[in-house]
Amino acid sequence: MTCNFCDIQTRQIVTVFSLSKPGHGQSNSLFPCQISHSKVNELDLRVEEGKFYGFLGPNGAGKSTTLKMLTGLLAPTSGTIRVLGEDISDPKRALAVKRRIGVVPENLALFDNLTAREYLTFVGRMYLVPRETVRQRCDELLEMMDLVDDEGKLTCEFSHGMKKKLALAAALIPDPELLFLDEAFEGVDAVACKVLRDTLKRCVERGATGFLTSHVLEIVEKLCTDIGIISHGRIVHQGMMEELQRDGSLEDKFITVVGENPEGSKMLSWLE
Repeated sequence: MTCNFCDIQTRQIVTVFSLSKPGHGQSNSLFPCQISHSKVNELDLRVEEGKFYGFLGPNGAGKSTTLKMLTGLLAPTSGTIRVLGEDISDPKRALAVKRRIGVVPENLALFDNLTAREYLTFVGRMYLVPRETVRQRCDELLEMMDLVDDEGKLTCEFSHGMKKKLALAAALIPDPELLFLDEAFEGVDAVACKVLRDTLKRCVERGATGFLTSHVLEIVEKLCTDIGIISHGRIVHQGMMEELQRDGSLEDKFITVVGENPEGSKMLSWLE
């Protein structure tokens, strides 16, 4: 009885049902009949409050497409998406949800002609964070990301790793209830990676929820509480990290469920 009551009381932060979005091949005069393929196909998933959800899959499986739909950057062809309890197909509700989430998108989407501090200040004010709070959070985030010495530079002068750290700082500045992170650790140095992991864990401990796509399984194992694996646009595995690790490594599970066989891959002829 107690367990059933707890299940009912569990708050679903992200709920997706039968989500689909076709991915179209590029048609041109040379290939006028190129067939479209399904990027996301009848996908179902759920993320509970206070969890850190790792969303994994091989290249082209539909991870970034799914994340774009969850954050309102891309409209699905069919299906239902509820984020923070709201149906984001309604534009007014979607806007209200966007005020409560932080996002590190696939392409980072920084403004090249703003400095790091100007960009963080802009993002904070767009979220209606009070000016003094924005200033304080800018100071702390720039120091945490080791960007203090570069805060006066235009973001177009930043390396890829520096841009990634700035995008992460921007996602954190509004103190969001839900964080969407698309390959957020790619190109980030080991020291910053450890600081970020600790920071994100602290966010979850305070009640936030995380949703991470990544190819770096070591980071996923250290950070995530729950796992979903997508292949060919469909969820092929979903469960708790704790349960998965009882049966072996995340890498072994990933390779098994996506149907890849690295041991059977053909070796380069000159390495045989």
